[in-house]
Amino acid sequence: MARPVQVVVLGAGSWGTTVAGLAARNTPTLLWSRDPDTADEINSEHRNSRYLGDRALPSDLRATSDIAEAADAADVLVVGVPSHAVRSTLSEISNGVRAWVPVLSLAKGLEPGTRQRPTEVIAECLPGHPVGLLAGPNIAREIVDGLAAASVVATQDDRVATALQPLFASPVFRVYRNTDVLGCELGGILKNIVAIAAGMADGLGVGDNTRAMVLARGLAEMTRLGEAMGANPRTFAGLTGVGDLIATCISPASRNRRVGEALARGLTIEQTLAELGQVAEGVKTAPTVMELARDYEVEMPIAAEVEAVVAGRRTPAEAYRGLRRVTPGDEDDMA
Repeated sequence: MARPVQVVVLGAGSWGTTVAGLAARNTPTLLWSRDPDTADEINSEHRNSRYLGDRALPSDLRATSDIAEAADAADVLVVGVPSHAVRSTLSEISNGVRAWVPVLSLAKGLEPGTRQRPTEVIAECLPGHPVGLLAGPNIAREIVDGLAAASVVATQDDRVATALQPLFASPVFRVYRNTDVLGCELGGILKNIVAIAAGMADGLGVGDNTRAMVLARGLAEMTRLGEAMGANPRTFAGLTGVGDLIATCISPASRNRRVGEALARGLTIEQTLAELGQVAEGVKTAPTVMELARDYEVEMPIAAEVEAVVAGRRTPAEAYRGLRRVTPGDEDDMA
């Protein structure tokens, strides 16, 4: 009999640990943590208290702080480190991953400087490997608690996605497929910026009508840029688009929404990130997204206001006054 597929997840943050827990219920799974204490806690106590509190993890889930061990063990490699750390992490194991091992990204940001998406960085670091992503409206703690959710495996080769689906699925965690890697990946990247705007709306107390407007117009901006870059606009109506957008904008656990709320309370971006204690991808992504918007000549007024607040050029209140000055166009044009 063939041995079971070994899944390896790089990155023991909240989402990386959660995905490793999903896989561990289906197949042998190894989670790499840069912090040896976190790896020891997962192995001995079956929890990751820093990111998931006292929530229990599967007893079969193993962890290591040895990245070479992790790379050598992988039949499927999942990259769950922040987007700015993908290249440096994979450079440590570029010669240690066996040929043709599929690689899935969990990251939702753009690499500073190159403006590359995580799957593009992975393809450069690990050439010849099938590359895709796992994304959707997924609040990590809810999934660990056993609440129903769904996600998408996006790869250009549908056969690869079909093989990967059952590794992460459960009776309450549905895994769909999509071949539009660009659209699925952009949805996860761009929604973080809208979530910061939604958090600012809550912090300012501007009302549910305004928040709904921001979500709807934010989705239009996401779709507009995605289509200009070559993505299928229908993708943004799915789990990795509007689904992920809604979850990230309304959940109190959303890091990017919490950034917006803290900024609306008058904290600086430095104070906000210190209070958060975790990576909020939208903060680093906002200026890079605006560079893309200029390159593709796409109007993104919400993203522009968020970028100005993150950069310290405007306050959240000034940003919302700025949005009111935008002249409405034809909604069918998504302008």
